[in-house]
Amino acid sequence: MFSRILIANRGEIAIRIIRACKEMGIDTVAVYSEADAQSLHVALANQAICIGKAAADQSYLNQDNIISAALVTGAQAIHPGYGFLAENPDFAARCKKYGIVFIGPDAEIIAKMGDKDAARRLMQAHGVPTVPGTGILKDAAQALEQAKKIGYPVMIKARAGGGGKGIRIVESEDGLEKAYLTAYREAESAFGDGSLYLEKFVAPAKHIEVQLLADETGTVVCLGERECSIQKNNQKLLEESPSPAVTPKTREALFAAAAKAAKAAGYVNAGTVEFLLDPNGNFYFIEMNTRLQVEHPVTEYVSGIDLVKWQIRIAAGVRLDFTQSDLLLRGASIECRINAQGVGTVRFLHVPSGPWVRFDTALFQDCTISPYYDSLIGKLIVFASTREEAIRKMQSALCELVIEGIPNNIETQLDILEDRRFRSGDYYTDFMKK
Repeated sequence: MFSRILIANRGEIAIRIIRACKEMGIDTVAVYSEADAQSLHVALANQAICIGKAAADQSYLNQDNIISAALVTGAQAIHPGYGFLAENPDFAARCKKYGIVFIGPDAEIIAKMGDKDAARRLMQAHGVPTVPGTGILKDAAQALEQAKKIGYPVMIKARAGGGGKGIRIVESEDGLEKAYLTAYREAESAFGDGSLYLEKFVAPAKHIEVQLLADETGTVVCLGERECSIQKNNQKLLEESPSPAVTPKTREALFAAAAKAAKAAGYVNAGTVEFLLDPNGNFYFIEMNTRLQVEHPVTEYVSGIDLVKWQIRIAAGVRLDFTQSDLLLRGASIECRINAQGVGTVRFLHVPSGPWVRFDTALFQDCTISPYYDSLIGKLIVFASTREEAIRKMQSALCELVIEGIPNNIETQLDILEDRRFRSGDYYTDFMKK
């Protein structure tokens, strides 16, 4: 097992990893930008090293400085968290080059599954259902030609990256060329790769993802599904597990497809296979995320499995000590993402508590939210024996959560929980638009 791990991230996910390491008896090294010098993850780690200026490309995306920090401090492994360098195959390869373990899959697997077109073709070759679509397009003219064959509406998708960038839904031929060019520029800017392809836009549909763990022996265990259909601008707002729409029969089929996807890719470590689910119970592979997800806590609650600890163990060569038949999924869990809607300083902070209430955050009294990074400032997660009880518990917790000085979306989350469509479970990816 490792004795020292560097966390190549910031905010709540850096703190989450530090806490797991402390419980495992592992020393931690935090890295931080000049803007994050007073951050909580810096205070909690055993060591901390400044890696650059406030801008992410000069700090949290600076591979040279992060690798140097690991070598100087004697860190044997690097945990990338999510975002930043978590799905960067070049970074994973550089860690290996310098004798540092990257806590995640190998660079080759990250590259293979990060190329959404290649991943889609791999799934088709192994019998995992995929959405009807195209290969990489040459230009907007070819996109127009292929869209006619597929039938509108279609979705333009970037081959690389994630986070909803490089994605556009097109309802008719009139808007396709403009959408194609906009998606191309966005993907080129965000990922350095403007390659695009088309998929049939499945609507109405639910966004369902299956969390799994896979070790070096080829053992794959699915830890339940997450319902992630409530999104705004292709960014998730609220997640729950289990999905209210997934029947035991569909769950079994989803798990089988996810395990097949992982084995086809030769996957090792924690990963998530994402699907679209239509009202008839048909599901289609979207992509595989080769990292820890923002919404991993809901899976931890219903499965009783600590995903961060198992990421570390698997990276250290430890085999899974449980199988799919050993797993007992129970209860219901909901996560609400608390996003800042502006910058400022926390004047007053009150965090809810009580049985099975968890608030993952890096906030503290008088801390300042900078404009340089993602708007996520916390994740409120609850667990209960039933979905109805979990909804009530989340409403109570949101009402207790007070973050004065930072405009945020707590009221929006309360509105979602009150909506009859959410209460019934009969909601789809267009929920926020309606």
